[in-house]
Amino acid sequence: MISMMWGKILIIIPFLRCLGIGHLVIILRRRLFQWHGSFSQRLVEVYKLPTDNIYATYFGGDDKLGLPPDNEARDIWLTFLPPTRVLPFGCKDNFWEMGDTGPCGPCTEIHFDRLGHRDASALVNNDDPTCIEIWNLVFIQFNRESDGSLKPLPAKHVDTGMGFERLTSILQNKMSNYDTDVFMPIFNAIQQATGARPYSGKIGDDDVDNVDMAYRVVADHIRTLSFAIADGSCPGNEGREYVLRRILRRAVRYGKEVLKGPDGFFSGLVSSFVEVMGGIFPELRRHEVNIKKIIESEEESFGKTLLKGIEKFKKAAQDVKDVEGKVLSGQDAFVLWDTYGFPLDLTQLMATEKRLSVDVEGFKTLMEEARERSRSAQTKHAGGAIVMDADATSELHKRGVAPTDDSSKFIWFQDHETVIKAIYSGSEFVDSAVTGDEVGVVLKTTSYYAEQGGQIFDTGSLEGSFGSFQVRNVQSYGGFVLHIGSVGGECGRIFVGDKATCKVDYDRRALIAPNHTCTHMLNFALREVLGDHVDQKGSIVLPDKLRFDFSHGKPIPADDLKKVELIVTKQIEDELDVFAREATLTDAKSIVGLRAVFGEVYPDPVRVVAIGRKVEELLADPNNNEWLSISTELCGGTHISNTREAKAFALLSEEGIAKGTRRITAVTTDQAFQAKKLASSFDQEISDASKDDGIILEKKVASLKYRVDEAAIPAWRKAELRTKISQLQDQVRKAQKKIAEENIQKAIKAATEMAETAHKNGKAFCIFCVDVGLDTLAVREAVLKVFENKKMAMMVCSRDETTKKAVVCVGVPKKDQTKLEPSEWLEAALNPIKGKGGKGKNGVAQGQGPNGECLNEAMELATKFAEMKLTG
Repeated sequence: MISMMWGKILIIIPFLRCLGIGHLVIILRRRLFQWHGSFSQRLVEVYKLPTDNIYATYFGGDDKLGLPPDNEARDIWLTFLPPTRVLPFGCKDNFWEMGDTGPCGPCTEIHFDRLGHRDASALVNNDDPTCIEIWNLVFIQFNRESDGSLKPLPAKHVDTGMGFERLTSILQNKMSNYDTDVFMPIFNAIQQATGARPYSGKIGDDDVDNVDMAYRVVADHIRTLSFAIADGSCPGNEGREYVLRRILRRAVRYGKEVLKGPDGFFSGLVSSFVEVMGGIFPELRRHEVNIKKIIESEEESFGKTLLKGIEKFKKAAQDVKDVEGKVLSGQDAFVLWDTYGFPLDLTQLMATEKRLSVDVEGFKTLMEEARERSRSAQTKHAGGAIVMDADATSELHKRGVAPTDDSSKFIWFQDHETVIKAIYSGSEFVDSAVTGDEVGVVLKTTSYYAEQGGQIFDTGSLEGSFGSFQVRNVQSYGGFVLHIGSVGGECGRIFVGDKATCKVDYDRRALIAPNHTCTHMLNFALREVLGDHVDQKGSIVLPDKLRFDFSHGKPIPADDLKKVELIVTKQIEDELDVFAREATLTDAKSIVGLRAVFGEVYPDPVRVVAIGRKVEELLADPNNNEWLSISTELCGGTHISNTREAKAFALLSEEGIAKGTRRITAVTTDQAFQAKKLASSFDQEISDASKDDGIILEKKVASLKYRVDEAAIPAWRKAELRTKISQLQDQVRKAQKKIAEENIQKAIKAATEMAETAHKNGKAFCIFCVDVGLDTLAVREAVLKVFENKKMAMMVCSRDETTKKAVVCVGVPKKDQTKLEPSEWLEAALNPIKGKGGKGKNGVAQGQGPNGECLNEAMELATKFAEMKLTG
């Protein structure tokens, strides 16, 4: 794993610049090679590198895999270099693979001999720091299957790129990438932030204290994270975002444990890095504040468990240090991940430093068990499990089936005539399907919208001489639109070649479209209110709601949520026309203010959707800053034609779903009206309740609080209502406090009077009932007061007339406790009311029971018990 090598050697840099062509489909190899060869000439002519120091490699073939040598690559290189510097290599060095499975293929590379004046062919691909790879081409033409076999890809690709830091080290005559001016300013900043000794460039056993490795790790990782966050990504729990979290936590661990950096040191390096790279990458300067905030938040979160996690690791490592095999258990690794947030590769790295290994399989087993426990059963749409892979779409091409023309999906309320071109069972293509079969149907043309870009699919039916085919899901695979569902009727049967009529459920689409258009308006409003750092992270557009995920580092105040909702509402009230048309991707991206989703791959040409202005106007004058005041996005979804069709907009909730990512849920049309109406009704209820007091107010406030918390109403209105309810709760608390004080005084007064009467009558104890409900504090205070002042055994009882429960408290002075044990006396009184009590201490004990109707009987028994104990 590359991640395990970060900082350990001086050549690998995880942040590589893809300076050439990436992911070109069906490219002419010869033309690309010629361009690649011209780069080798550029190394000589522009960068003045000695031509004799340049070597080229190509794939020499593999007989076991049945792969021939790439002689075409060899022959093209021979037009630029002599045979002694064009070298063949096997799968280990010149066959690129991304993992155990997945896309792969042969590659060709440029290597440079740093020293020169020698034959360095034996050093090429031999991990020699004096002879390094600086450029490569990968021909991605196979897929490595799970059984290890290679399957040709239906579409071939080419990746090419250059090691920027490696070329820099050559030009600056440095043996290490880290000794260049790309890294040294960051190392200086690390030293200032941590107080560690200066960087000395040591590696391996020479780096005794691992300080130099820590420098390299921290510098690498602040670069990676800064660029990734500037591009719209963010550390999180899934996929590439979890990779970023792992990187960050690894850097923080090195900085804290090895470099002894203070809390927050890592986020403090952002400014220094931006100073180095911000001139070439202006997005770093634009997003500097946001980058720092996100890293700071992640660093703080991990910092809370880091030290405890390190201690847990040290203990686990010590336990296995003397055990044969020296393997840290999967259970320990899992606990470090689950409880302390240590990614597995961080635990592995720490184990390696202690000369231990980790039971990875055991960890994976526990991880899978945890996922299984937490995996909620999700009900899938019927037919949703039918998926076409690359082999299936390739088979369609071989059969001469053209990708589906879905341009009619933008036409509303109109049936569409088409022809069935293929029927897919989920594993193979069939000629027909009968009633009850769940299949996917590929049409020549369609008016159905396939799920994409966050918008849910259309539903409806296909009608023809065969009867009816119910469409319950529509997906797109490689340009082929798959209509997933089942044949209806008792004996229906569809065949490839049948004519069919698409009957889309346009009433359902009419619920989806306003939600999609309002998603665009919401995106625009969020940037207006929160700032330019807001980027869309995902969305779901359904018939009943819309959900929008976006980058923002903290909860949004209610006032800002109100502003966002009002901006969208204003656009609806302004009855703005919604325009859409196709444009080249280059022209579309030139429009000022255009919004696009980070990581999304857009077609070319692409569809542009603008609200309030014609797309033609935007394309005619793309740099006009006026376009910053309207919503413009790349989007292939279905929309309303005018914002008035959305009727209303209500922003129901805003929450965090990951570090630096927030989620908004909203509704439109009649649901939005209902949400706002419900909020107004709650407002009136609160106003009416404020006129009440006592127990009536208390009950109304409790009911209102629960119902408002659960209600689907605008978030900013909910915040306002909660504030008003809180004010009523304060009113209730003040009333309760007043009642409590009155109860205490009432109980003390009654207890004092009863004790004085008992004392005058020559009694050694006193039992009586006071009306303070279940106010245990008042009853206890009464007992304590008499207990302290009169030195008399006292029992005070009270009953709640509503619940019929009763409370009892006893107090016995020390002089009488040998005869009258407090808990025994209490138990005698609690038995008739079926109550329970504690042992108490310092002569005082209390309890309560549900059968308060028997309180008089309880007091009689308690009286007899006390008389027997004190006078017997």
